[in-house]
Amino acid sequence: MGTVSKQDGLEIEAVDFGPITEARVTLRPLTVFVGPSNTGKSYLAILIYALHRCSVNTGLPRWRFFPRYRALHPQMTQSLARDVANALRPKPARKFRLRGDVPVSLPASVTDWLRSAFQSQASDIEQEIKRCFGVDNTGALIRYGRKSGTKIVLRPSHPGERRVFEHEFTLEASGTTLRTSAPENMPLRIDAAGSGMLRYAAAIADEPDGDNFERYGWRLEDSLFRTALPSLIDPLHLPAFYLPADRTGVMHAHSVVVSTLIESAATAGIRPPARTPMLSGVMADFLEQLIEIDEPTPREPRHRDDHGAKIESTILRGTVEIDRAAMTGYPQFAYRPAGWKGNRRLPLMTASSMVSELAPVVLYLRHLVTSDNLLIIEEPESHLHPAMQVEFTRQLAAVVRSGVRVIVTTHSEWLLEELANVVRRSELPEDDAPALRPDQVGAWLFKDRRNGSVVSEIGLDDSGLYPSGFDDVAAELHNEWADIASRIENPR
Repeated sequence: MGTVSKQDGLEIEAVDFGPITEARVTLRPLTVFVGPSNTGKSYLAILIYALHRCSVNTGLPRWRFFPRYRALHPQMTQSLARDVANALRPKPARKFRLRGDVPVSLPASVTDWLRSAFQSQASDIEQEIKRCFGVDNTGALIRYGRKSGTKIVLRPSHPGERRVFEHEFTLEASGTTLRTSAPENMPLRIDAAGSGMLRYAAAIADEPDGDNFERYGWRLEDSLFRTALPSLIDPLHLPAFYLPADRTGVMHAHSVVVSTLIESAATAGIRPPARTPMLSGVMADFLEQLIEIDEPTPREPRHRDDHGAKIESTILRGTVEIDRAAMTGYPQFAYRPAGWKGNRRLPLMTASSMVSELAPVVLYLRHLVTSDNLLIIEEPESHLHPAMQVEFTRQLAAVVRSGVRVIVTTHSEWLLEELANVVRRSELPEDDAPALRPDQVGAWLFKDRRNGSVVSEIGLDDSGLYPSGFDDVAAELHNEWADIASRIENPR
């Protein structure tokens, strides 16, 4: 079945969040949010992105636990360091090289320390959520009419193992609170990347009353938390990328936005400051990442699994290219249809809306997204003919098989029907088209209710399709057609 991401899943429960009354979603390698407009699909997708952003910044941890935690509490005590050292003593890394995972069960004192450190970051998490949604107060995210606040629960899903941590956020107008629960003996696996922690622990254990604690104690703290991070928030510790809806408009306006930014910078201190509307963090990140994208140099050839190139050849029938403006250094995007020679190509602004819509997907897959990253795509079917929607769904399945985790929000019947084929294809002994097992795909229906939406999982029905409600629309249209035909044939 290929190299589909082996990272654990994540269960997210949201109550009274935006338009959502209640949702309980388990993220899988490919997760699809489907349902009517204004039911909270983007709300939940942006929340997931914000939580990833709290955890990761260009691949490095962003949780600022240690500086703030040390300001609130003394440095880890010697007894706590000894607890860690004793837990790790059976595998002193300085005496051998790690060739695989080393299972360790951390004592309750260490688990309590990790939990307390995590809970001290509630205000940082709140700030990132507000930034991504572009709101000044988390009270704006509470479902209309509710005064008790929004509840969000994260439960890392470890197949075949007990749950490690559970995090519960409460978003209120007055701020955000965070409560974390954990088992008494937290299971932890140390791989080669964590071998330094074993060395520090062994040194402290060998001389518990000597200078080694002062020398290695803070390093042990830092290494312990970096190693425990995946167990704390898996898979949120991995990088995530968000492609918002209306990518065509953004790509067409990109050069105008960049020009405005340059003009504003050039006139800073000359003109009085103007009040500029604030972008949501999702849109700001998207624009920033587009500006920073570069074509690989000749010494850095494209990866052999260039899924962007596959989308270009099967859907776009041409290539997406980048140049840097000579004076500003900002990127200029263009489209070269297949068969065009020399310097002939189209500025992206004059290319078709389908090309502009998929160009960011191509660029992200080629330059930014790697295995085990999360890619969130809003409405990938926009401006695509139904046949191209089907082909794009196949390409998404291939991306997931390469190890990338994907979340899609959609209104497309064609996407869901091809997704059903992707899953059913996994029952065949061999097939050239990409396939995913049922447990690697999750489809979640956002059902509109009078006071908000309810989210529930939908699986393949007896007909081999995902029951999304699209058939109801088709049936209503047919019935209306039949009624019109009857009235024409039998006028009163």
